[in-house]
Amino acid sequence: MNQSEKELNVLYKISQTISARQHNVSELLNEVLQILETDMGVQRGALALRKPETDILKIEASFGLSESEIRRGQYQLGEGVTGRVAQTGKPELVPDTSEAPDFLNRTKARSDENLAFICVPIIHLTEVIGTMSIDLPTAEKSVLKGYALFLEHVAQILASAVSTIREEIEERTALESENEMLRRQLGDRYSIDNMVGNCNSMRLIYEQIVQVANSAATVLVRGASGTGKELIARAIHFNSPRKNNAFISVNCAALPENLIESELFGHEKGAFTGAQQQRKGRFELANGGTIFLDEIGDISPAVQVRLLRVLQEKSFERVGGNETITVNVRVVAATSRNLEEGMEKDTFREDLYYRLNVFPILLPPLRERKSDIILLADHFLQKYGEMYGKDMKRISTSAINMMMAYHWPGNVRELENCVERAVLTSSDGVIHGFNMPPSLQTSDETHTNLLPENGANLRQMVDAYEREILIDALKKYRGNAAAVARYLQATQRIINYRIKNLGVEPKNYK
Repeated sequence: MNQSEKELNVLYKISQTISARQHNVSELLNEVLQILETDMGVQRGALALRKPETDILKIEASFGLSESEIRRGQYQLGEGVTGRVAQTGKPELVPDTSEAPDFLNRTKARSDENLAFICVPIIHLTEVIGTMSIDLPTAEKSVLKGYALFLEHVAQILASAVSTIREEIEERTALESENEMLRRQLGDRYSIDNMVGNCNSMRLIYEQIVQVANSAATVLVRGASGTGKELIARAIHFNSPRKNNAFISVNCAALPENLIESELFGHEKGAFTGAQQQRKGRFELANGGTIFLDEIGDISPAVQVRLLRVLQEKSFERVGGNETITVNVRVVAATSRNLEEGMEKDTFREDLYYRLNVFPILLPPLRERKSDIILLADHFLQKYGEMYGKDMKRISTSAINMMMAYHWPGNVRELENCVERAVLTSSDGVIHGFNMPPSLQTSDETHTNLLPENGANLRQMVDAYEREILIDALKKYRGNAAAVARYLQATQRIINYRIKNLGVEPKNYK
């Protein structure tokens, strides 16, 4: 077989490979280089891609190079033969690398052997997206030129496939960068420094998070509904060595009893009606990370037995399966139930309780954190002001009094919902008493305690509303009645008259 026939045969093989590997471009490029090695006597080959929006070329596929040599194969645009080909878009031929001063041998793969080096550009839509290079034994220059022309044909055939892999790499890099950014944002969000609360009980909780975060100990977070148990679980995870791995949250109370085993441990195909394919459970998905089991007190005794085994042995079987699956998962559980009472009634296993209660954290209800109410309200004011595009300035005195007087049965979650509602209904950047939900509007705070028993007094209700508006305006302008008049688009005489009639003292707000 002469050289021309050999080249045609190689091009045919490459075309067949492209057809077979069109959905796996990495395998395609490596297989093409292997064909060149086997059929053309090439000793080494490399395909370098130019990183989008940069002047850097990096080896993406190769043969005859070790992992360390591939890592070293990185070039700046215009640097060495490879960089120059990428810059000019013209092929280059080095008959003997040992006699070429501008040949970098960046990979350090070549020793003292006499080799020729051919590098050609890979051009897609007039843009040089990479280079293809080969090492082969030295020969007559006319023979090497034939190889160079042949390699150009190969590069042209591969251009579209190389463009595809370049786009895939770009997309993958963008996703990795986005994931890393999101992980950093989550880490910042759940940093202890960013948690809101300064009372003694919350300071103790911050200390407990620091104490337990770096360990693999099981944590049981206890507290009433709405106190922020999941927030504590996330803070433990994102302040631990597992922070770059998965955080899987499961609300045990929200899962039907007949599905909770499948959700936690997965199932095999055909394990039950509707199980049409194998499915991984939450414990498998959380491998290497943290699983948060909310409302752990609501799980059935049958699931409690399986959960106890996972905590003890770190292993389980999928529903309907025999294969034992071992996982490395940190468990953080939470409950608003009285588990001790559940043990007395035999609805919660005592051995599971002690496995979960290795490191307990007790969250106090909001009514016991009075000093944190305003801190939390200000935090939510800023959060929902930004979310809804409103310039929220402050919370009025009457609204603050309502918050401090209320008993907050829904805890922090209820406070957040109240502030969100108030932000939505506010028209002047201030949360007033009348922006708060009816459950907080007591007669004392809305100044309606003097209303007659047989019905509402419209005059008194209007006066109470007007009094609050005047007080807020006087606070804003430090007791300056003239500035208040301009702000409320009224005359100073009218403002002074209403101030006197409503018993407001401007000097109290200077």
